[in-house]
Amino acid sequence: MSVQPRLLPWNGTNGQPCYLVPGEEGTGHVSKLADEMETFHLRMATELLGHALELLGNPKAEVEELRFLSNRMIEALRDVLRIAESRGLRLDLPNEDKSDGQDQESRGGDE
Repeated sequence: MSVQPRLLPWNGTNGQPCYLVPGEEGTGHVSKLADEMETFHLRMATELLGHALELLGNPKAEVEELRFLSNRMIEALRDVLRIAESRGLRLDLPNEDKSDGQDQESRGGDE
């Protein structure tokens, strides 16, 4: 188990990211709650994708429906990206891989 802080799938009271430093087991109450919430977010994103495919295939879809769908898709994408970031931060990568990724990010537009 990684000892990296875990980015939780919710924000703090001031909208700031919340992190958890898990115990060695990583099976505490907050970890389990975060796992359940991540599962919920992923399931909702999957269901929303199915709904989007159906709605976008309907040539009679109303503008209001499409706008509502777009807003829900933004929320779902934000949740899924946060889960991906959280899980990525907890990967145990060899040190050279971590430095390579950081070097590439810092070079960004220079290449």
